[in-house]
Amino acid sequence: MKACETCSNRVDIGKNYKKISFTVRTAAMVLVYLPILTLPFVFISAYLTYYHLRMTGATNLKKYKDFLPDRASHRYTWKSQITMHPTFQPSVSQSKLFWILNCTWYCPYSVALFEWHTYLVKIVENWWCPFGHDKKESYSNAPIDQSFWHIYPHDAAKLHEDDFNNPIWNENTDTKPE
Repeated sequence: MKACETCSNRVDIGKNYKKISFTVRTAAMVLVYLPILTLPFVFISAYLTYYHLRMTGATNLKKYKDFLPDRASHRYTWKSQITMHPTFQPSVSQSKLFWILNCTWYCPYSVALFEWHTYLVKIVENWWCPFGHDKKESYSNAPIDQSFWHIYPHDAAKLHEDDFNNPIWNENTDTKPE
């Protein structure tokens, strides 16, 4: 198996899990599912951002469904779903339904929602604020044809040359207007 090229800063969790008390691990299980309560607000925020971009003229925006994994890519079905040996009784880890709901629905749909929302917010940032900073390169997965500042030549001339010519928010990286 090939080594993970982007895993130089791995989070250590498996090494520590069994060292954590059962009570703390149980509380942690509750905490991982409490964010379900926030998902409606994240949906609303994402769609408000999406429609903001549409109303300012954006086209070719990715949709939420573009971030969802293909159902056919899920390895397990109801028939083949694996379960874990319980560490205590009664444990939901013995339930196929738990793993199907968790791994086929909750995790991929919530991860997709946050990735889609992040993508949209990066587009908003690239549109309204084409000003470089040390984290701006991470916005490159949300490139736009030109920023708000690039629309008006008089204002584009005020931009620093690196901001004017940045391909993240300017597909025409020509020389800066005078």
